[in-house]
Amino acid sequence: MAHQALNLAPVIDWLVAGAPPARQPQDVLLELCHRLQAAGLPLYRVAVFVRTLHPNVIGRGFIWHEATDKAEITEAAYDFLQSDQYLHSPIRAIFTEHGEVRRRLADPRCPLDFPVLADFRKEGVTDFIGLPLPFVNGEVHAATFATRRPGGFTDEQVAGLRQVAIPLARLAEIYALIRKSRNILEAYLGRQTGEKVLEGHIRRGDGEEIHAVIWFCDLRDSTVLADSMSRAEFLQLLNEFFECALSPVLARGGEVLRFIGDAALAIFPVDGNEAEACRRAVQAAQDARGCMDAANASRERPLAFGIGLHMGDVLYGNIGTPTRIEFTVIGAAASEAARIEALCKTLGVPLILSAPVARHVPGCRPLGRHRLRGVGEALELFTLE
Repeated sequence: MAHQALNLAPVIDWLVAGAPPARQPQDVLLELCHRLQAAGLPLYRVAVFVRTLHPNVIGRGFIWHEATDKAEITEAAYDFLQSDQYLHSPIRAIFTEHGEVRRRLADPRCPLDFPVLADFRKEGVTDFIGLPLPFVNGEVHAATFATRRPGGFTDEQVAGLRQVAIPLARLAEIYALIRKSRNILEAYLGRQTGEKVLEGHIRRGDGEEIHAVIWFCDLRDSTVLADSMSRAEFLQLLNEFFECALSPVLARGGEVLRFIGDAALAIFPVDGNEAEACRRAVQAAQDARGCMDAANASRERPLAFGIGLHMGDVLYGNIGTPTRIEFTVIGAAASEAARIEALCKTLGVPLILSAPVARHVPGCRPLGRHRLRGVGEALELFTLE
């Protein structure tokens, strides 16, 4: 029986048009597989692998399987590059050599020079082809196609896949650039702030008034610590401190806005529920203390830090020069949070809450009224028992 005539022109036109109406890369892959199958390609498995720019993730894989008919996403950390799975994979060969990898598994003489090929053959795969996806900037990423058709892909089908890979590379690059932009903005600005910038809030003065719990934390005795170790050791210590102090902020829905030497500023925006924002901020503070206590158990010199929590209205937006701006919060409440934290050392407590925060937190112990530098009226302050 003659195989189905292959007509991939509509699929290529669809990719060139931006793969409407899909808006996520995994949706593009799923729809692409459906269209390729409908055009006559006997696909069993399709995958697209794209490296990215992220502090913790080296790349992402989008994998479609005929059995599940789903496009699943996998992420690889940087240590994956040293794993046997990657070092002996066709993906690495494509990334480094920038050429095709074709293995006709239906042929008993086909070399199984990549371990994954033995697994594919056990699944009944008869042909595997990996194609480079060259980006405009010179990077090369990869797409792979597998079939269980008796005899493997025909020459016409392989030629068709090569043609499909051309617009697929352009579309993959567009999505990769969008992803890189989000990764960079999230890493350097925070998730919520990064989204603000992507939405177009990039001019100096762009901003909005928000009501938020303001978090300020500061490492104790940092000057003494810095003088007692190398710069590299002190940098590592700072990163350990910030990981303990601020990972809970992110986990509880806060946004880290600034690192100021050995201090940090974060916010928990109030979305109509002050008590909930205060609860999350206090839980983050308790988690941070617990993390540091656990880390200090194995340290010769335990680290100490203070946290100040305040609530008020601030301007959340861009400040700076016309060509160098920063997205942060400004206002009296932000300055007061820093000055509240500074009293942790004076009062001998690791956490201080202002009255607007403390009234939503059970079990607070009053510390009395204290005048902050630059603030006319004394504030009533609290800590946790």
